[in-house]
Formats: sequence, structure tokens, C-alpha cells
Amino acid sequence: MTDQYTPSTQMEGQAVPAVTFRTRDGDEWVAVTSDDLFADKTVVVFSLPGAFTPTCSSTHLPRYNELASTLSDNGVDDIICMSVNDTFVMNAWKEDQEAENITVIPDGNGEFTDGMKMLVGKEDIGFGKRSWRYSMLVKNGVVEKMFVEPNKPGDPFEVSDADTMLEYINPEAVKPQSVAMITKPGCPYCSKAKTLLKIKGIPFEEIVLGKDATSVSVKAISGNSTVPQVFFDGVNIGGSDDLEKYLKDL
Repeated sequence: MTDQYTPSTQMEGQAVPAVTFRTRDGDEWVAVTSDDLFADKTVVVFSLPGAFTPTCSSTHLPRYNELASTLSDNGVDDIICMSVNDTFVMNAWKEDQEAENITVIPDGNGEFTDGMKMLVGKEDIGFGKRSWRYSMLVKNGVVEKMFVEPNKPGDPFEVSDADTMLEYINPEAVKPQSVAMITKPGCPYCSKAKTLLKIKGIPFEEIVLGKDATSVSVKAISGNSTVPQVFFDGVNIGGSDDLEKYLKDL
């Protein structure tokens, strides 16, 4: 297995490694091959050092999940997150992240990552052998494009992000707005606002009072103490009536 990593896109134009991945579906072991994942498909892969680690959880995985529908509209059949972790860890991380648009693949033995020449030693932080952070576009099992993070100390995250990949696939692609809504249980106005967004097909993140935040948070963030409070790309639209007016103008 690889001992020394050198930043490279040398796998461009070559077939992905032929590997059988040991995955878990419920109570059953399922063998998934490289052909299952890549044959006759256009696939985006992003690989990272480990599930539940900070950058991977806060940015890398969530943004790919957020842009999944846009990538699909631009010809991508699947988005795969690859990591040198076991299947139980990967499945638990996907559930924790609510990343329903991502296929998580455990490269527990590092075979695929080694075949991609991306296996690196992270023994200094107790990780053993892990994947260097990179992303790639694979068409029918052949690597078309790789975005490999530069060889810098630590865990650089500069080029393997979802926005860079989408920019490569289609520079003119329209990205979805980031929508968040603060609600509370049993609120009819909150239900109305959620219905309005669902009718428009606009995905949103719900922040529930008593679970994710308090009324103090609502006041501090929006300047209002009532719910719902709806935000588009960080801009406070207001409550359900304000949202209804806003959506009519879209």
C-alpha cells in the first residue's frame, strides 16, 4: 500500500480500481462491486479522511447533499462518498448527517483508495492509513476529471468541494438557494409555511424550537420573536404571510 502521497491527477483517463466493497444493508451483508457503482453511469465521487471528522461533517458532505438535485439535473446519476471506514461507521454517519442524496461506500481495507494512489499515512493523529481528500467525475468507470487537494500540512480543503465540481460540469448551472426555517411544534403558521415551500419544490432546513434553538435564538437571529421565521440565503423573509408574498414574485 502507498506510503507517500504526492498530489496528482494521474488517474484521469484511466479506469477506476476494480474492488468489491463490503457493505451493510439492515441486517444483511451486501457485496458491492466497482461495476455496480460505475458501469454505464456518470458518477461524482468525493473521498475524505474519515466519517464524523470536522470538515467532512460541517462542509464537504452537506454541500454535496445540498447540490445533489442540481448535479442530477446536469447529468450526474449518483454521488458517492468514499472513506477508509467500515460500513457501520459510514451508515451511522449518513443517518446522522441526514444525507439521503449521497451513497456512502466503505473502503475499509483501503483497496480502492490505494488503487487511486490516494492512500496516505495519518498515524501521527492515530488514524492509520486513510484517504487523501479529493473528488472526481467518473463516466462509465473511467475517470474524466480529478480535483486533488494540495500537498499541505493538515487537511486542506480547497478544490474537492461540491461547488467546484458543479462549476466544472456546467459553469452556467443555477444553484439552489439555501433556505432555513425556524418553527415550533403545533404552530399552524409554521405548517402553512412548510406547505408553501413544498408546493414550490424548495428544499429547506427546519430549526425546531425546544430541540435545535430557543425563542431567544429567534429574537437574536431575526429580530422577531414569532415563528415561523424563514431565511433565503441568509436573508430573513419573515413569517408565513411574508413567505407567501415572496414566493409569488419568484
